[in-house]
Amino acid sequence: MAIADVHDDLDTRSELSASGPIGAGTWLAIGAAAGVAGLLPWIITGMRLPLQNLWSTNTMPGDMPIGLLPLTQYTTVTVAGYIVAGSVAAGIIARATRARQGRRGFLALAAGALLVQLIAIVQSLAVIGAGLRPGRESLIYLAALVAVVIVSLAIGVLALLLIGKAPRAGALIGLGIGALAVTWWLEALIAAPFSLTTPLQSTLLGLMRWLPAILCGVAIAWTGIASAGRIIAAIVVVVVVTITPVVVTAIVNATGSRVLARYPAEMLQVGVEVFRAAIQQVQVTVVPPIVIAVVAAAGLTLKAMLRRKRATPASRAASKTL
Repeated sequence: MAIADVHDDLDTRSELSASGPIGAGTWLAIGAAAGVAGLLPWIITGMRLPLQNLWSTNTMPGDMPIGLLPLTQYTTVTVAGYIVAGSVAAGIIARATRARQGRRGFLALAAGALLVQLIAIVQSLAVIGAGLRPGRESLIYLAALVAVVIVSLAIGVLALLLIGKAPRAGALIGLGIGALAVTWWLEALIAAPFSLTTPLQSTLLGLMRWLPAILCGVAIAWTGIASAGRIIAAIVVVVVVTITPVVVTAIVNATGSRVLARYPAEMLQVGVEVFRAAIQQVQVTVVPPIVIAVVAAAGLTLKAMLRRKRATPASRAASKTL
């Protein structure tokens, strides 16, 4: 197997340019910055919590308390985007700088990102828990929010580990997760949750539907398909990037109804029906894999052309020495 198939291009370049390991404190700060970057679309809105259905008092939107995450039943996807995108950013930084991390660099970087995310999660849950009216419904609602952030945090940690530490096949899966999270992050950056959108914003949000497939294709081109593991990873990523938006659509439609909130069985039924309807649409389940394949093929072709171009002068120089 060629050396290029074993070592990452980014890793090789960083090894050549590294001047020595960076201290753990610096990596902690870099990881924290990645975590903050994940929260950036929410930070620039002022971070007023969205109105809560079970709030104990009648409160105007501008009088809601500050929350580091916009936790409600309507923003589960957005919150996941904030958390996972920050972890993905930390993972990309970690992979690009492995030669300068030393023994504790990666752990410090990951800890910095997780620390920011945990602070945001705990603060937001504490504020919401204090403001909800007493009762069983509020406890169930708060438990559901806790489940959302725990799942989001776990997915973010998985993506960070895969991108930052795994071989290219594993990194590809992490980047596939990142493609979805970055799209949700950008959607929140374009239009804040519960805000009115301009025609330009609506157009940009419409274009965002193609971004996961494009990013996935770029990731496959970077990874390559030179081994069985990478081929399997590429297939997994195509399935994940294609099916996840369908699942998300079903969840959003099911959980976004106040009427269904008291009827879990009916909520589940609505979600299943929406999923079945969405999965049958060609533009949802057929077009994204085609886009991924086209982008990946273009990227792989470009890589092959550049490789041949770099190899030609070397072969000429070798022939002159013979």
